[in-house]
Amino acid sequence: MDRLKKFFVNGMLLTVVALATRYVSVSFNVYLSNRIGAVAMGVFTLISSVYGFALTLATSGVSLATTKLVSEAIGRQKIENSGISGTTSSIMKKSIILSLSISILISCLLFLSAEFVGRDLLKDIRTVPCLKILAFSLVPIAISSSLSGYFTAIRKVYKNAAVQILGQASRIYLSVYLLSRALANDVKSACVAIVSATVISELICFVFHFVSFIKEQKRAKCDSTRKGPKDINISKKLIRITLPVALSAYVRSALITVEHLLIPWGLERSGVGKNASLAAYGTIHSIIFPLVLFPSAISSSFAGLLVPEVSESTAALDSSRVDRIVERVLKTVLIYSIGTAGIMTCLSGEFAAVMIPRSDAATLIVMIAPLIPVMYLDTSVDSILKGLGYQFYGMVINVIDAFLSVILVWLLLPRFGVMGYIITVYFTELLNATLSITKLLCVTHPKIKLGDWIIKPLFSAILACSALRYTLALFGSFAQNKSELFFHVFLLAILYFCLLIAFKAISAKKIKASILGFIRA
Repeated sequence: MDRLKKFFVNGMLLTVVALATRYVSVSFNVYLSNRIGAVAMGVFTLISSVYGFALTLATSGVSLATTKLVSEAIGRQKIENSGISGTTSSIMKKSIILSLSISILISCLLFLSAEFVGRDLLKDIRTVPCLKILAFSLVPIAISSSLSGYFTAIRKVYKNAAVQILGQASRIYLSVYLLSRALANDVKSACVAIVSATVISELICFVFHFVSFIKEQKRAKCDSTRKGPKDINISKKLIRITLPVALSAYVRSALITVEHLLIPWGLERSGVGKNASLAAYGTIHSIIFPLVLFPSAISSSFAGLLVPEVSESTAALDSSRVDRIVERVLKTVLIYSIGTAGIMTCLSGEFAAVMIPRSDAATLIVMIAPLIPVMYLDTSVDSILKGLGYQFYGMVINVIDAFLSVILVWLLLPRFGVMGYIITVYFTELLNATLSITKLLCVTHPKIKLGDWIIKPLFSAILACSALRYTLALFGSFAQNKSELFFHVFLLAILYFCLLIAFKAISAKKIKASILGFIRA
């Protein structure tokens, strides 16, 4: 299988898995919201914000460093025509040791500080047992993160995909089972059941991931005809990539945690009661954002594969290929994300009626939808910059983004409520994307075509949405269930695609030739 075909197959595999898992995740969050109540979802989201910070401390930088070092080893092997098994074994051994050391430390810190964090920072004693339970998941997740970076680098992402499916399936099954067995039907018991399911599912995923890695290492040693020289500087390289990314990620994650703690505080200060503020906070972060970002499963799946592709091409000194990658990524993501924004805006009422039991959900979706092209593009650009070695630059931007988010949430939410948070998201997302894209265009030289990449797709999306809305209004055929909603999404996507071809934003002949070439490859 050639490189392009392998990239496409891996990307499609991750896309299918990501779409399935995100769909299940959004549906499960809706189920949880109905099962345990919006207030409990708000408390669980608070717990998740602290847990997310602990995860960042335990895992930051190691997966990226593993992917980059293994990919670069593969790129050098193509130039030097030497084996790489010895180098990759050393990389993985030191990567796992580093992950294990950091995660044990952070796990102990989270467990010992749970009382203080829950009582004094989160101001909710119900969060304490949940944080203590979650501390036991950090070690297996950290090692799995390192293994995930390895499988991404060697282009065997189906291993990671299998882990994702296994993890989500086990988490949902265990959550439903433990919720049904909860001794008390209150917020604390519900949250304990959910986090216990999370810990058990992560342990199951770790075992599967580690067994897969051992088998792959044995296979690689058997298939290798000669071993490459061991790189004695692996530890330095690993730390040189991991340390700046980790430190900046720590700062950013801490700021994000502060931001998430300030959101319910700010909503309460704006005149909303504590329970109502927790409910609004839980709905926005557990349902609205996952729904709006659901289609990014396609673009982010391919974006994750860009790191080894760009790293390998950079190591092989193939700058022209890097420029071609950047060009294709910018065009594809912009066309896709503009269409997605149109679908979310056009069918916001149907999404809210079918998926989200809140009267203001449609309004929130419409408010956030215009940011979709910015958010989707920023994710892909960040992946390219990481492959080029500018991961620290990206993290600095993210730290600035998080710092400004804290300031704006603190200033705007008490005064403007939810609208203040929407303004904050807009400002920080636009700033982050602008700085990242500017840096990318400074270090690469893609041929920019604004007409084909932005203007024509935007015009096509407006026409497609207008035509569908007129048709639905004419026949009174608005979606009443998920099947009808999916059908409307499908119709709108087909109409948008046809208009793109009609306006020559994309070429039907090139698409046909690419598909035929892929099939024959």
